[in-house]
Amino acid sequence: MVVFVFIPEAHAKEKTFTIVIDPGHGGKDPGAIGYSAKEKTINLAVALLLGDMIETEQQDTRVVYTRKTDRFIELDERANIANRNKADLFISIHANSVKRGSSVSGTETFTLGLARTQENLEVAMRENSAILLEDNYLQKYEGFDPTSTESYIIFEFMQNKHMEQSIDFASSIQKEFVKQKRANRGVKQGGLLVLRKTSMPAVLVELGFISNREEERFMASVSGQKKLAKALYSAFTRFKSEYDRKRGVLSVNESQSTKNNFTDVSSEKPVITPQKAAKVVYKIQILASDKKIADNSKEFKGYKNIDFYKEKGLYKYTYGESTDFNEIRLLRRKMAKDFKDAFIIEFVDGVKVNR
Repeated sequence: MVVFVFIPEAHAKEKTFTIVIDPGHGGKDPGAIGYSAKEKTINLAVALLLGDMIETEQQDTRVVYTRKTDRFIELDERANIANRNKADLFISIHANSVKRGSSVSGTETFTLGLARTQENLEVAMRENSAILLEDNYLQKYEGFDPTSTESYIIFEFMQNKHMEQSIDFASSIQKEFVKQKRANRGVKQGGLLVLRKTSMPAVLVELGFISNREEERFMASVSGQKKLAKALYSAFTRFKSEYDRKRGVLSVNESQSTKNNFTDVSSEKPVITPQKAAKVVYKIQILASDKKIADNSKEFKGYKNIDFYKEKGLYKYTYGESTDFNEIRLLRRKMAKDFKDAFIIEFVDGVKVNR
């Protein structure tokens, strides 16, 4: 029997995590149109299935939808819904399209960033074109023209503090799609307005190509929609589990394993044995950036003695250091008012442990 520590049993069902699910398009905006199906219908069906799975299996998670019916929601309002609800995760669900008759197929997941290829730029342009249906879109989006390549330069200078978590979640989604026998087109970046103002880890998923007859039939079928929703749900559970672990929600078994300097054997990572007398140090990661941040930057909110390490091409900034997990857990709680998304990381003999 596994008994969780740090969270009293009486509060186990409190809504401690919020996910916002955004079915793309809707109402007067049909999205891409296939041979017989519309993107907006597929997006909504998969979104509702995903939300139902989460609400059924994850009792401590609150599910918020940007829409639950066939209605038009402006792009900036979708992000506003997530921000108002203080969401911990945002996922926008879409279907892809190219010239009808093309054999292009597969799933891909986008995070916010500058599109590095023409193909990625075209996806962003197509998704952003929904603003053309909004009133006063030029004023609302500060002159942004979704059809002009020049408008997309603004995304080159955007710093997203949730970039690392967004990419990790996107990678999990793609791995789960592969398990459902879907072709993997990878994790990509794009200048997507729906992600621009979200203040949490956020991704946009392209479930497949509605312009491909075979994929359209799959996405429009109940069985296909269930498989796609299951893949998204599995990726979500992995994200949520990691979210809990980094905030100090450990089971007794996991906590004991950490004290004994063992990694989780189910992770297929090397076991660190006690004979090595390994030194375990815990730190709090507060930020990640693709560029080095100056020591006196406002990003650090006045905190001193900030350290960093490099991983996957990113500068990852940390605060605090202790060999006592409970001590670092309490420090993270104190810092939560300044760094809501800070989390605990572990080093063994100076090397970061990835669980």
